[in-house]
Amino acid sequence: MTKFSDLNLNPKVLKAISEAGYETPTPIQAGAIPPALEGRDVLGIAQTGTGKTASFTLPMLSLLARGRARARMPRSLVLCPTRELAAQVAENFDTYSKHLKLTKALLIGGVSFKEQDILIDRGVDVLIATPGRLLDHFERGKLLLTGVQVMVVDEADRMLDMGFIPDIERIFKLTPFTRQTFFFSATMAPEIERITSEFLSAPARVEVARQATASETIEQGVVMFKASRRDREGSEKRRVLRAIIDSEGDACTNAIIFCNRKTDVDITAKSLKKYGYDAAPIHGDLDQSQRTRTLESFRNNELRILVASDVAARGLDVPSVSHVFNFDVPGHAEDYVHRIGRTGRAGREGKAFTICTPRDEKAFDAVEKLIQKEITRVEYPSKPEERKQSETKSSQSKSSERKDRRAKTEAAPEPAPFVAPEKETPNRPSEKSGNRGRSRGRNSGRDYGRDDKKVVGMGDHMPSFIALSFEERKAS
Repeated sequence: MTKFSDLNLNPKVLKAISEAGYETPTPIQAGAIPPALEGRDVLGIAQTGTGKTASFTLPMLSLLARGRARARMPRSLVLCPTRELAAQVAENFDTYSKHLKLTKALLIGGVSFKEQDILIDRGVDVLIATPGRLLDHFERGKLLLTGVQVMVVDEADRMLDMGFIPDIERIFKLTPFTRQTFFFSATMAPEIERITSEFLSAPARVEVARQATASETIEQGVVMFKASRRDREGSEKRRVLRAIIDSEGDACTNAIIFCNRKTDVDITAKSLKKYGYDAAPIHGDLDQSQRTRTLESFRNNELRILVASDVAARGLDVPSVSHVFNFDVPGHAEDYVHRIGRTGRAGREGKAFTICTPRDEKAFDAVEKLIQKEITRVEYPSKPEERKQSETKSSQSKSSERKDRRAKTEAAPEPAPFVAPEKETPNRPSEKSGNRGRSRGRNSGRDYGRDDKKVVGMGDHMPSFIALSFEERKAS
Protein backbone atom coordinates (compact mmCIF):
# COMPACT_ATOMS: atom_id res chain seq x y z
CA MET A 1 0.00 0.00 0.00
CA THR A 2 1.28 3.45 -0.95
CA LYS A 3 2.24 5.81 1.88
CA PHE A 4 2.87 9.56 1.83
CA SER A 5 6.55 8.85 2.44
CA ASP A 6 6.64 7.11 -0.96
CA LEU A 7 5.43 10.19 -2.91
CA ASN A 8 8.64 12.30 -2.93
CA LEU A 9 7.04 15.18 -1.05
CA ASN A 10 9.16 17.82 0.70
CA PRO A 11 10.45 16.49 4.07
CA LYS A 12 8.94 19.44 5.95
CA VAL A 13 5.58 18.78 4.31
CA LEU A 14 5.83 15.09 5.27
CA LYS A 15 6.53 16.09 8.85
CA ALA A 16 3.37 18.22 8.94
CA ILE A 17 1.34 15.36 7.43
CA SER A 18 2.65 12.96 10.08
CA GLU A 19 1.83 15.42 12.87
CA ALA A 20 -1.71 15.74 11.49
CA GLY A 21 -2.07 11.97 11.93
CA TYR A 22 -2.10 10.85 8.27
CA GLU A 23 -0.02 8.05 6.80
CA THR A 24 -1.86 6.67 3.78
CA PRO A 25 -3.08 8.84 0.89
CA THR A 26 -6.57 8.46 -0.57
CA PRO A 27 -6.85 7.15 -4.16
CA ILE A 28 -7.19 10.65 -5.66
CA GLN A 29 -4.13 11.81 -3.69
CA ALA A 30 -2.06 8.80 -4.67
CA GLY A 31 -3.00 9.35 -8.33
CA ALA A 32 -2.62 13.14 -8.53
CA ILE A 33 0.46 13.94 -6.42
CA PRO A 34 3.16 12.10 -8.48
CA PRO A 35 2.35 13.77 -11.86
CA ALA A 36 1.92 17.12 -10.10
CA LEU A 37 5.42 16.85 -8.61
CA GLU A 38 6.74 16.05 -12.11
CA GLY A 39 5.43 19.41 -13.31
CA ARG A 40 2.51 18.09 -15.38
CA ASP A 41 -1.00 19.51 -15.54
CA VAL A 42 -3.54 17.41 -13.62
CA LEU A 43 -7.23 16.84 -14.30
CA GLY A 44 -8.75 15.22 -11.22
CA ILE A 45 -12.25 13.74 -11.21
CA ALA A 46 -13.56 12.34 -7.94
CA GLN A 47 -16.68 12.45 -5.85
CA THR A 48 -16.81 14.84 -2.92
CA GLY A 49 -15.20 13.78 0.35
CA THR A 50 -12.30 11.90 -1.23
CA GLY A 51 -9.51 14.32 -0.27
CA LYS A 52 -9.20 16.45 -3.38
CA THR A 53 -7.96 19.49 -1.42
CA ALA A 54 -4.82 17.72 -0.21
CA SER A 55 -4.29 16.40 -3.76
CA PHE A 56 -3.22 19.87 -4.87
CA THR A 57 -2.19 21.43 -1.54
CA LEU A 58 0.63 18.97 -0.81
CA PRO A 59 2.39 19.10 -4.22
CA MET A 60 1.97 22.89 -4.38
CA LEU A 61 3.75 23.35 -1.05
CA SER A 62 6.58 21.06 -2.19
CA LEU A 63 6.94 22.99 -5.45
CA LEU A 64 6.86 26.39 -3.71
CA ALA A 65 9.25 25.43 -0.88
CA ARG A 66 12.04 27.20 -2.74
CA GLY A 67 11.75 30.74 -4.00
CA ARG A 68 10.49 34.08 -2.78
CA ALA A 69 7.31 36.05 -3.48
CA ARG A 70 7.34 39.59 -4.88
CA ALA A 71 4.96 42.43 -4.04
CA ARG A 72 1.56 42.20 -5.76
CA MET A 73 2.72 39.14 -7.72
CA PRO A 74 1.55 35.88 -6.11
CA ARG A 75 3.49 32.73 -7.01
CA SER A 76 0.42 30.47 -7.01
CA LEU A 77 -3.34 30.90 -7.29
CA VAL A 78 -6.21 28.75 -5.98
CA LEU A 79 -9.74 29.58 -7.22
CA CYS A 80 -12.74 28.39 -5.18
CA PRO A 81 -16.46 28.90 -5.84
CA THR A 82 -17.50 29.95 -2.32
CA ARG A 83 -16.07 31.84 0.63
CA GLU A 84 -16.41 28.84 2.93
CA LEU A 85 -14.49 26.54 0.60
CA ALA A 86 -11.78 29.16 0.13
CA ALA A 87 -11.44 29.50 3.91
CA GLN A 88 -11.20 25.72 4.23
CA VAL A 89 -8.42 25.53 1.63
CA ALA A 90 -6.58 28.25 3.55
CA GLU A 91 -6.83 26.11 6.72
CA ASN A 92 -5.30 23.17 4.82
CA PHE A 93 -2.35 25.32 3.78
CA ASP A 94 -1.88 26.43 7.39
CA THR A 95 -1.88 22.79 8.54
CA TYR A 96 0.63 21.48 6.00
CA SER A 97 2.91 24.52 5.65
CA LYS A 98 3.66 25.15 9.33
CA HIS A 99 7.29 24.06 8.89
CA LEU A 100 7.75 26.12 5.71
CA LYS A 101 8.27 29.88 5.50
CA LEU A 102 5.48 30.49 2.99
CA THR A 103 2.95 33.32 3.04
CA LYS A 104 -0.66 33.24 1.95
CA ALA A 105 -3.57 35.62 1.41
CA LEU A 106 -7.30 34.94 1.32
CA LEU A 107 -9.36 37.13 -1.03
CA ILE A 108 -13.08 36.68 -0.38
CA GLY A 109 -16.11 38.93 -0.18
CA GLY A 110 -17.34 40.35 3.10
CA VAL A 111 -13.81 41.35 4.18
CA SER A 112 -12.22 44.79 3.95
CA PHE A 113 -10.30 45.52 0.73
CA LYS A 114 -7.73 47.47 2.74
CA GLU A 115 -6.67 44.49 4.84
CA GLN A 116 -6.37 42.31 1.74
CA ASP A 117 -4.37 45.00 -0.11
CA ILE A 118 -1.82 45.10 2.73
CA LEU A 119 -1.24 41.35 2.44
CA ILE A 120 -0.88 41.48 -1.35
CA ASP A 121 1.57 44.41 -1.16
CA ARG A 122 3.86 42.38 1.07
CA GLY A 123 3.95 39.56 -1.48
CA VAL A 124 2.34 36.13 -1.09
CA ASP A 125 3.37 32.65 -2.11
CA VAL A 126 -0.17 31.30 -2.13
CA LEU A 127 -3.21 33.37 -3.11
CA ILE A 128 -6.59 31.74 -2.39
CA ALA A 129 -9.59 33.59 -3.83
CA THR A 130 -13.10 33.56 -5.18
CA PRO A 131 -13.22 34.70 -8.85
CA GLY A 132 -15.26 37.86 -8.26
CA ARG A 133 -13.07 39.29 -5.49
CA LEU A 134 -9.88 38.39 -7.39
CA LEU A 135 -11.01 40.35 -10.45
CA ASP A 136 -12.06 43.28 -8.23
CA HIS A 137 -8.49 43.56 -6.94
CA PHE A 138 -7.05 43.15 -10.44
CA GLU A 139 -9.26 45.89 -11.90
CA ARG A 140 -8.25 48.23 -9.08
CA GLY A 141 -4.62 47.77 -10.11
CA LYS A 142 -3.67 46.12 -6.82
CA LEU A 143 -2.75 42.72 -8.23
CA LEU A 144 -0.64 41.23 -11.06
CA LEU A 145 -1.02 37.60 -12.17
CA THR A 146 2.02 37.45 -14.44
CA GLY A 147 4.09 35.69 -11.76
CA VAL A 148 1.71 32.74 -11.20
CA GLN A 149 3.61 29.45 -11.48
CA VAL A 150 0.85 27.08 -10.30
CA MET A 151 -2.88 27.62 -10.75
CA VAL A 152 -5.66 25.51 -9.22
CA VAL A 153 -9.37 25.46 -10.09
CA ASP A 154 -11.25 23.65 -7.35
CA GLU A 155 -14.87 22.39 -7.65
CA ALA A 156 -15.05 23.39 -11.31
CA ASP A 157 -18.57 22.02 -11.78
CA ARG A 158 -19.80 24.28 -9.00
CA MET A 159 -18.12 27.20 -10.78
CA LEU A 160 -20.19 26.30 -13.81
CA ASP A 161 -23.43 26.21 -11.82
CA MET A 162 -22.72 29.61 -10.25
CA GLY A 163 -21.95 31.28 -13.58
CA PHE A 164 -18.22 31.79 -12.96
CA ILE A 165 -16.98 30.17 -16.17
CA PRO A 166 -16.51 33.51 -18.07
CA ASP A 167 -14.51 34.83 -15.09
CA ILE A 168 -12.41 31.65 -15.00
CA GLU A 169 -11.60 31.97 -18.70
CA ARG A 170 -10.60 35.60 -18.21
CA ILE A 171 -8.34 34.73 -15.26
CA PHE A 172 -6.68 31.93 -17.26
CA LYS A 173 -5.79 34.49 -19.95
CA LEU A 174 -4.25 36.83 -17.35
CA THR A 175 -1.79 34.15 -16.15
CA PRO A 176 1.33 32.97 -18.03
CA PHE A 177 0.80 30.12 -20.51
CA THR A 178 3.83 28.40 -18.91
CA ARG A 179 1.97 27.92 -15.61
CA GLN A 180 1.19 24.47 -14.21
CA THR A 181 -2.55 23.85 -13.82
CA PHE A 182 -4.50 21.57 -11.48
CA PHE A 183 -8.17 21.23 -12.37
CA PHE A 184 -10.49 19.35 -10.00
CA SER A 185 -14.16 18.54 -10.34
CA ALA A 186 -16.70 15.92 -9.29
CA THR A 187 -18.47 15.90 -12.66
CA MET A 188 -17.39 16.78 -16.20
CA ALA A 189 -20.03 18.79 -18.02
CA PRO A 190 -19.41 19.60 -21.73
CA GLU A 191 -18.52 23.21 -20.87
CA ILE A 192 -15.86 22.04 -18.42
CA GLU A 193 -14.48 19.62 -21.01
CA ARG A 194 -14.11 22.56 -23.40
CA ILE A 195 -12.16 24.63 -20.86
CA THR A 196 -9.81 21.80 -19.95
CA SER A 197 -9.03 21.11 -23.59
CA GLU A 198 -8.32 24.82 -24.16
CA PHE A 199 -6.26 25.72 -21.09
CA LEU A 200 -4.63 22.47 -19.93
CA SER A 201 -1.65 20.98 -21.74
CA ALA A 202 -1.63 17.16 -21.99
CA PRO A 203 -2.99 16.74 -18.45
CA ALA A 204 -2.65 13.60 -16.39
CA ARG A 205 -6.27 12.48 -15.99
CA VAL A 206 -6.93 10.97 -12.55
CA GLU A 207 -10.41 9.50 -12.12
CA VAL A 208 -10.94 7.42 -9.03
CA ALA A 209 -14.71 6.93 -9.12
CA ARG A 210 -17.53 6.92 -11.62
CA GLN A 211 -18.71 10.46 -12.23
CA ALA A 212 -21.47 11.69 -9.92
CA THR A 213 -21.77 8.64 -7.70
CA ALA A 214 -22.78 8.63 -4.06
CA SER A 215 -20.62 6.90 -1.48
CA GLU A 216 -21.65 3.32 -0.66
CA THR A 217 -21.38 4.15 3.06
CA ILE A 218 -24.42 6.47 2.85
CA GLU A 219 -27.86 5.00 3.52
CA GLN A 220 -30.39 6.92 1.39
CA GLY A 221 -34.14 7.30 1.80
CA VAL A 222 -36.96 9.45 0.42
CA VAL A 223 -40.35 10.43 1.85
CA MET A 224 -42.93 10.95 -0.91
CA PHE A 225 -45.04 13.73 0.58
CA LYS A 226 -48.24 15.42 -0.57
CA ALA A 227 -49.66 18.37 1.35
CA SER A 228 -53.33 18.49 2.34
CA ARG A 229 -53.56 21.95 0.79
CA ARG A 230 -51.13 23.95 -1.28
CA ASP A 231 -51.02 26.87 1.14
CA ARG A 232 -50.09 24.46 3.96
CA GLU A 233 -47.26 22.71 2.14
CA GLY A 234 -44.43 24.59 3.89
CA SER A 235 -45.68 24.02 7.43
CA GLU A 236 -46.58 20.38 6.76
CA LYS A 237 -43.17 19.70 5.17
CA ARG A 238 -41.50 21.14 8.26
CA ARG A 239 -43.63 18.83 10.41
CA VAL A 240 -42.45 15.85 8.31
CA LEU A 241 -38.84 17.03 8.70
CA ARG A 242 -39.16 17.19 12.49
CA ALA A 243 -40.74 13.73 12.54
CA ILE A 244 -37.84 12.24 10.53
CA ILE A 245 -35.26 13.87 12.81
CA ASP A 246 -37.08 12.57 15.89
CA SER A 247 -37.40 9.06 14.41
CA GLU A 248 -33.59 8.89 14.10
CA GLY A 249 -33.25 9.67 17.80
CA ASP A 250 -29.77 9.73 19.32
CA ALA A 251 -28.26 8.37 16.10
CA CYS A 252 -28.67 11.88 14.66
CA THR A 253 -25.76 13.50 16.49
CA ASN A 254 -25.54 16.38 14.02
CA ALA A 255 -27.07 17.13 10.64
CA ILE A 256 -27.15 19.47 7.67
CA ILE A 257 -30.54 20.39 6.20
CA PHE A 258 -30.48 21.67 2.63
CA CYS A 259 -33.09 24.03 1.14
CA ASN A 260 -33.21 25.33 -2.43
CA ARG A 261 -34.07 28.93 -1.48
CA LYS A 262 -32.45 31.26 1.02
CA THR A 263 -35.84 32.32 2.38
CA ASP A 264 -36.68 28.69 3.15
CA VAL A 265 -33.34 28.34 4.95
CA ASP A 266 -34.27 31.15 7.34
CA ILE A 267 -37.87 29.96 7.81
CA THR A 268 -36.85 26.34 8.44
CA ALA A 269 -34.13 27.30 10.94
CA LYS A 270 -36.53 29.62 12.78
CA SER A 271 -39.21 26.90 12.88
CA LEU A 272 -36.78 24.30 14.25
CA LYS A 273 -35.61 26.68 16.99
CA LYS A 274 -39.25 27.39 17.87
CA TYR A 275 -39.80 23.66 18.48
CA GLY A 276 -36.69 23.33 20.63
CA TYR A 277 -34.10 22.10 18.12
CA ASP A 278 -30.55 23.49 18.20
CA ALA A 279 -30.40 24.93 14.66
CA ALA A 280 -28.89 27.89 12.80
CA PRO A 281 -28.99 29.07 9.14
CA ILE A 282 -26.14 29.65 6.70
CA HIS A 283 -26.50 31.10 3.18
CA GLY A 284 -24.98 33.70 0.88
CA ASP A 285 -26.99 36.70 2.12
CA LEU A 286 -25.68 36.47 5.67
CA ASP A 287 -22.75 38.55 6.87
CA GLN A 288 -19.43 36.77 6.43
CA SER A 289 -18.55 36.99 10.12
CA GLN A 290 -21.89 35.40 11.02
CA ARG A 291 -21.38 32.61 8.46
CA THR A 292 -17.92 31.92 9.86
CA ARG A 293 -19.16 31.79 13.47
CA THR A 294 -22.04 29.46 12.56
CA LEU A 295 -19.76 27.09 10.63
CA GLU A 296 -17.18 27.02 13.42
CA SER A 297 -19.90 26.23 15.98
CA PHE A 298 -21.07 23.33 13.82
CA ARG A 299 -17.56 21.99 13.33
CA ASN A 300 -16.86 22.20 17.07
CA ASN A 301 -20.09 20.27 17.88
CA GLU A 302 -21.54 23.34 19.61
CA LEU A 303 -24.38 23.42 17.06
CA ARG A 304 -26.40 20.30 16.26
CA ILE A 305 -28.27 21.27 13.06
CA LEU A 306 -27.02 23.47 10.23
CA VAL A 307 -29.72 24.66 7.81
CA ALA A 308 -28.01 25.59 4.56
CA SER A 309 -28.42 26.59 0.95
CA ASP A 310 -26.13 24.99 -1.65
CA VAL A 311 -23.39 27.43 -0.62
CA ALA A 312 -22.49 24.76 1.98
CA ALA A 313 -22.90 21.74 -0.29
CA ARG A 314 -19.52 21.74 -1.97
CA GLY A 315 -16.19 20.98 -0.40
CA LEU A 316 -16.93 21.76 3.25
CA ASP A 317 -15.00 19.26 5.33
CA VAL A 318 -16.87 18.42 8.53
CA PRO A 319 -15.76 14.80 8.97
CA SER A 320 -18.40 13.49 11.37
CA VAL A 321 -21.79 14.65 10.02
CA SER A 322 -24.20 11.83 10.85
CA HIS A 323 -27.21 12.91 8.73
CA VAL A 324 -28.14 15.01 5.71
CA PHE A 325 -31.76 16.06 5.10
CA ASN A 326 -32.90 17.46 1.77
CA PHE A 327 -35.87 19.65 2.65
CA ASP A 328 -36.16 20.25 -1.12
CA VAL A 329 -35.09 18.07 -4.03
CA PRO A 330 -32.24 19.99 -5.72
CA GLY A 331 -32.88 21.46 -9.15
CA HIS A 332 -29.67 19.90 -10.53
CA ALA A 333 -29.18 16.19 -9.99
CA GLU A 334 -25.42 16.66 -9.43
CA ASP A 335 -26.16 18.84 -6.40
CA TYR A 336 -27.82 15.85 -4.73
CA VAL A 337 -24.52 13.97 -4.83
CA HIS A 338 -22.65 16.90 -3.31
CA ARG A 339 -25.27 17.48 -0.63
CA ILE A 340 -25.35 13.94 0.68
CA GLY A 341 -21.57 13.81 0.35
CA ARG A 342 -21.38 15.88 3.55
CA THR A 343 -22.05 12.64 5.45
CA GLY A 344 -20.39 9.24 5.18
CA ARG A 345 -16.95 10.81 4.73
CA ALA A 346 -13.60 9.07 5.18
CA GLY A 347 -15.20 5.63 5.36
CA ARG A 348 -17.75 6.56 8.04
CA GLU A 349 -21.39 5.58 7.76
CA GLY A 350 -24.05 8.22 7.19
CA LYS A 351 -27.73 8.68 6.37
CA ALA A 352 -29.42 10.97 3.87
CA PHE A 353 -33.18 11.61 3.68
CA THR A 354 -35.08 13.61 1.05
CA ILE A 355 -38.62 15.02 1.16
CA CYS A 356 -40.17 14.86 -2.32
CA THR A 357 -43.44 16.61 -3.24
CA PRO A 358 -45.41 15.81 -6.43
CA ARG A 359 -43.93 18.75 -8.31
CA ASP A 360 -40.39 17.55 -7.40
CA GLU A 361 -40.86 14.07 -8.86
CA LYS A 362 -39.30 14.94 -12.22
CA ALA A 363 -36.15 16.31 -10.54
CA PHE A 364 -36.05 13.28 -8.25
CA ASP A 365 -36.25 10.90 -11.23
CA ALA A 366 -33.21 12.72 -12.66
CA VAL A 367 -31.34 12.09 -9.38
CA GLU A 368 -32.03 8.34 -9.49
CA LYS A 369 -31.03 8.24 -13.15
CA LEU A 370 -27.75 10.02 -12.39
CA ILE A 371 -26.70 7.82 -9.48
CA GLN A 372 -28.07 4.73 -11.28
CA LYS A 373 -29.79 3.53 -8.14
CA GLU A 374 -33.33 3.46 -6.80
CA ILE A 375 -33.58 5.31 -3.50
CA THR A 376 -35.54 3.54 -0.75
CA ARG A 377 -39.05 4.89 -0.17
CA VAL A 378 -39.66 5.68 3.50
CA GLU A 379 -43.07 6.04 5.15
CA TYR A 380 -43.80 9.33 6.84
CA PRO A 381 -42.90 8.59 10.49
CA SER A 382 -45.78 10.44 12.14
CA LYS A 383 -45.55 10.33 15.90
CA PRO A 384 -48.42 8.83 17.99
CA GLU A 385 -48.72 11.96 20.11
CA GLU A 386 -49.08 14.08 16.95
CA ARG A 387 -51.89 11.85 15.64
CA LYS A 388 -53.65 11.85 19.02
CA GLN A 389 -53.31 15.62 19.24
CA SER A 390 -54.70 16.18 15.73
CA GLU A 391 -57.59 13.74 16.37
CA THR A 392 -58.41 15.54 19.63
CA LYS A 393 -58.34 18.92 17.91
CA SER A 394 -60.55 17.61 15.09
CA SER A 395 -63.16 16.16 17.47
CA GLN A 396 -63.10 19.31 19.57
CA SER A 397 -63.63 21.54 16.54
CA LYS A 398 -66.50 19.35 15.26
CA SER A 399 -68.15 19.37 18.70
CA SER A 400 -67.75 23.13 18.88
CA GLU A 401 -69.34 23.55 15.45
CA ARG A 402 -72.35 21.42 16.48
CA LYS A 403 -72.82 23.45 19.68
CA ASP A 404 -72.64 26.72 17.72
CA ARG A 405 -75.25 25.53 15.22
CA ARG A 406 -77.55 24.35 18.06
CA ALA A 407 -77.19 27.67 19.91
CA LYS A 408 -77.94 29.68 16.77
CA THR A 409 -81.04 27.57 16.07
CA GLU A 410 -82.36 28.02 19.61
CA ALA A 411 -81.65 31.77 19.66
CA ALA A 412 -83.27 32.49 16.26
CA PRO A 413 -86.61 34.45 16.55
CA GLU A 414 -89.81 32.97 15.17
CA PRO A 415 -90.70 34.38 11.72
CA ALA A 416 -93.49 37.00 11.65
CA PRO A 417 -96.76 35.96 9.96
CA PHE A 418 -97.19 37.08 6.35
CA VAL A 419 -99.53 40.05 5.82
CA ALA A 420 -100.75 40.72 2.28
CA PRO A 421 -100.29 44.34 1.09
CA GLU A 422 -103.28 46.54 0.49
CA LYS A 423 -104.59 46.53 -3.05
CA GLU A 424 -105.06 50.27 -3.35
CA THR A 425 -102.55 53.04 -2.67
CA PRO A 426 -104.49 56.31 -2.72
CA ASN A 427 -102.87 59.64 -3.46
CA ARG A 428 -100.07 57.96 -5.50
CA PRO A 429 -98.63 60.49 -7.94
CA SER A 430 -99.13 59.78 -11.61
CA GLU A 431 -96.32 58.21 -13.61
CA LYS A 432 -96.79 60.88 -16.28
CA SER A 433 -96.93 63.86 -13.94
CA GLY A 434 -93.18 64.37 -13.95
CA ASN A 435 -92.91 63.35 -10.29
CA ARG A 436 -91.98 59.71 -10.86
CA GLY A 437 -88.86 60.32 -8.74
CA ARG A 438 -91.15 60.15 -5.69
CA SER A 439 -91.07 56.35 -5.84
CA ARG A 440 -87.22 56.17 -5.50
CA GLY A 441 -84.15 58.34 -4.86
CA ARG A 442 -84.18 60.78 -1.95
CA ASN A 443 -87.95 60.58 -1.38
CA SER A 444 -88.07 56.78 -1.40
CA GLY A 445 -86.43 56.59 2.01
CA ARG A 446 -89.07 58.96 3.38
CA ASP A 447 -92.09 57.22 1.77
CA TYR A 448 -90.98 53.58 2.14
CA GLY A 449 -93.00 51.66 4.70
CA ARG A 450 -95.96 54.06 5.04
CA ASP A 451 -99.38 52.39 5.59
CA ASP A 452 -100.83 53.93 2.41
CA LYS A 453 -97.89 52.82 0.24
CA LYS A 454 -96.68 49.49 -1.06
CA VAL A 455 -93.47 48.37 -2.71
CA VAL A 456 -93.97 48.30 -6.44
CA GLY A 457 -91.96 46.80 -9.26
CA MET A 458 -92.57 46.38 -12.94
CA GLY A 459 -95.84 44.92 -14.29
CA ASP A 460 -98.83 47.27 -14.01
CA HIS A 461 -96.61 50.06 -12.70
CA MET A 462 -93.99 49.81 -15.44
CA PRO A 463 -92.76 53.25 -16.61
CA SER A 464 -94.50 54.43 -19.76
CA PHE A 465 -91.31 54.82 -21.84
CA ILE A 466 -90.55 51.08 -21.53
CA ALA A 467 -94.08 50.18 -22.55
CA LEU A 468 -93.76 52.53 -25.48
CA SER A 469 -90.65 50.72 -26.73
CA PHE A 470 -92.46 47.36 -26.74
CA GLU A 471 -95.38 48.88 -28.64
CA GLU A 472 -92.98 50.24 -31.28
CA ARG A 473 -91.43 46.80 -31.79
CA LYS A 474 -94.83 45.21 -32.25
CA ALA A 475 -95.81 47.88 -34.75
CA SER A 476 -92.68 47.26 -36.78
